Amino acid sequence: MNTPHQPDNNAASPARIGPNAITRVAEALNARFGSAIDVFADAGLAHYLAAPPEQMVDEREVIALQRALRLRLGLTEARAVSFDAGLRTGDYLLAHRIPGPAQRVLRLLPAAPASRMLLKAVARHAWTFSGSGEFAFSKPAGRSVQVSIAGCPICRGSQAQEPVCDFYTGAFERLFRTLVHRRTEVREVACQAQGAPACLFEMRW
Repeated sequence: MNTPHQPDNNAASPARIGPNAITRVAEALNARFGSAIDVFADAGLAHYLAAPPEQMVDEREVIALQRALRLRLGLTEARAVSFDAGLRTGDYLLAHRIPGPAQRVLRLLPAAPASRMLLKAVARHAWTFSGSGEFAFSKPAGRSVQVSIAGCPICRGSQAQEPVCDFYTGAFERLFRTLVHRRTEVREVACQAQGAPACLFEMRW
């Protein structure tokens, strides 16, 4: 696995994550249930519904929101909402963060080199979505590549019988299907909520 440099984080200066991890969850809840207030109130984040964050947020808020999703909605609905929020995050990145010329280049490349270039770019900004977690990716092998996030904030402190980090699954699916191969399937094949040492995502095309 290739592991990028991670910024120093400590208790006095908690790690931060981009606001998509908050705002896209609100959008997904509104789309599915017509309201996000109950989940956000459970997480202590109701203020973000009136004034959505525009800057990086404390990763502990993201952890609390994902935990509130699972407790309030149950695992199946929480996973669906989180996955939708990940798709919406991918759409935002494609529209606002990945330059058009770079997107065109990736679409012209074969899937393996395109995946490698995309993940190198993602790795440079990994701290913006993984917080104090550690992001790494493997060299593409055949028609697949793997990404790991140790200390994953989406499931941190949780226990489950199945993988629960669907926010990342959705985001990776949108990016890979748009920029690498339109038939890419993304699965979380190991999750720290199940006791794995890191959350492991496989992209296969």
